[in-house]
Amino acid sequence: MTADEHARFVTAMGDFLASWNLPRATGRVYGRLLLNAAPASLDELGAALELSKGAVSTAVRDLVSWGLARTIPQPGSRRLLIEAVGGFEQLLAASHERTRAFIRVLRDGTDSAEDDHARSRLSEVAAFFESYVDAGEQMLRGRR
Repeated sequence: MTADEHARFVTAMGDFLASWNLPRATGRVYGRLLLNAAPASLDELGAALELSKGAVSTAVRDLVSWGLARTIPQPGSRRLLIEAVGGFEQLLAASHERTRAFIRVLRDGTDSAEDDHARSRLSEVAAFFESYVDAGEQMLRGRR
C-alpha cells in the first residue's frame, strides 16, 4: 500500500466513524491502528496523523470504550502501546449494545406515553430497532 493509499484509508475511516457521531480523529486513529503491523504509542500515532497527544489520547479512550482497541502497558514505564483488536464485527457489536440501551429507554418511555397512539408509536420504534439488532446478530453469528 502506498503512502497516498494509506492516507486515503485513514481519512475514509475518520469520515466513516464521524458519520456515527464519533470524532473524526477517533476514526483516523482507528484507521492507522488497523494498518499498523505492530502496536503504536500515543506519540507515534500523533506524529503519523499530525494530531496532538491529547487528541490521540481521547481517540484511544473512545476506541477502547467501543471495544475497537486495547492498551498494552509497558513494564517499568507509564507509556502505553495501542493496537486495534477488531474489525467491523466489533463495531457492529458495540453498536448493537448501544442500540439495546436505546431500546430499553424506548420501552421505559412507553409507560409515560400520553395515550395509546403514543404508546403504539414507541412500541413500533422499539420493535424496529430490535429487528435491526436481531438481523445484525444473525449476520455476526454467520461470520463466526
